[in-house]
Amino acid sequence: MARARWAEDLAASFYERSGYEIVARNWHCREGELDIVAIMTSVAGAIIAVVEVKARATSSFGSPLEAITRAKQKKLRIATTKFLATRPELRGEIRFDVVAVLGTQLEVLHNAF
Repeated sequence: MARARWAEDLAASFYERSGYEIVARNWHCREGELDIVAIMTSVAGAIIAVVEVKARATSSFGSPLEAITRAKQKKLRIATTKFLATRPELRGEIRFDVVAVLGTQLEVLHNAF
């Protein structure tokens, strides 16, 4: 759990440094959890990034990215719909990102699915 929390903190810091505002962390519903929801607003519109964070100490059990299965993607989409229903003020293009932390290396995949 400590590694997961550390990885989420690392990812949140990355998004904040990139100009995003973190609007939710570890939001839960029956279908699952959203690790990070961040928004960036510009004159072109807003981008809502739903960020799934996966961390591994080593690649012995595969890449953290391999843990984002189709079933996980479906759960994230359903949870996102429920989250946005609770926050009608959040409007914009929705993007699903995955942040993989392997050891201490951070890899960000925008529009991962």
